[in-house]
Amino acid sequence: MDANPTLDQLQVFLKVAETGSFSSAARALNRAQSVISYTIANLEAQLQVELFDRKGARQPKLTQAGEALLTDARRLIADLEALRAKVNSIKSGVEAEISLAISVMVPSDAVVVTLRAFRESFPSVSLNLTVGELGMVNDWVRNGLADVGFSGSLLLQDDRVFSEKIGESVMVPVAAGDHPLVKLGRPLTIRDVREEVQIVVMDSSGLTKGRDFNVHSYRTWRVGDIATKHQLIRGGLGWGGLPISLVREDLSSGRLVALDLDAYKAAEYPIYVLRRNSYAPGPATSWLIQKLRNEISKVDEAWAG
Repeated sequence: MDANPTLDQLQVFLKVAETGSFSSAARALNRAQSVISYTIANLEAQLQVELFDRKGARQPKLTQAGEALLTDARRLIADLEALRAKVNSIKSGVEAEISLAISVMVPSDAVVVTLRAFRESFPSVSLNLTVGELGMVNDWVRNGLADVGFSGSLLLQDDRVFSEKIGESVMVPVAAGDHPLVKLGRPLTIRDVREEVQIVVMDSSGLTKGRDFNVHSYRTWRVGDIATKHQLIRGGLGWGGLPISLVREDLSSGRLVALDLDAYKAAEYPIYVLRRNSYAPGPATSWLIQKLRNEISKVDEAWAG
């Protein structure tokens, strides 16, 4: 017959291992010592291995088999506790899971702070997080692949999607410190940048097909994501616009230099929260949206200062 230990048996096993004695485990679990001993004996009989060596020692010691099974017991009990927490959350109306889509335009510092605080406040809520470029976030929300999206632009008006501005982000034109445009040492004109390679992110969503934003060079390299764009610009292979939150350290160190180009619209880009009208945010989602709104405002204030 296959072994079929109960969770209660595993909890007793774990408590004896943690406290180092049957009597200490009995006190911790508020049970009689005889009950603890009987539970361990039954568990050993089911598993057909000896978990504790009781011979010649005042305190029971884990056997090799006991050591080997201890990690599994901890994992199973942890899984049970997580299950109980999730059930309690569901009963209280808190979501069991949230799917998020976040644009690269959203300040990464604000995202990290928000998600760290979210994990502490809602430990039982699972997150599915996707980061996308340009129209991808809008697409994911519209098609039901994300419950909530945080997008740097509203590329398509849709009556099925609710949108609300929660902050702003700044895109600045930059180039590596040794780039020819930086070496000019003066405000730049359109003529200056026409023949220099501009690194541009492609939109795989198709929402911006045929449209270019702040593209001023005749020569462009198009990449699939902003991380690659960032690396190529830092490597001196071209110039382009990047979110200030992404390049703040590069600008401080001089690795990247902000270009003085009037033609480049370095205005603040609004950041929106998006959700389908059919999706009603629960307590955890509402908390997350408000927390991110607050953290983005702190980033805005720091940049303005």
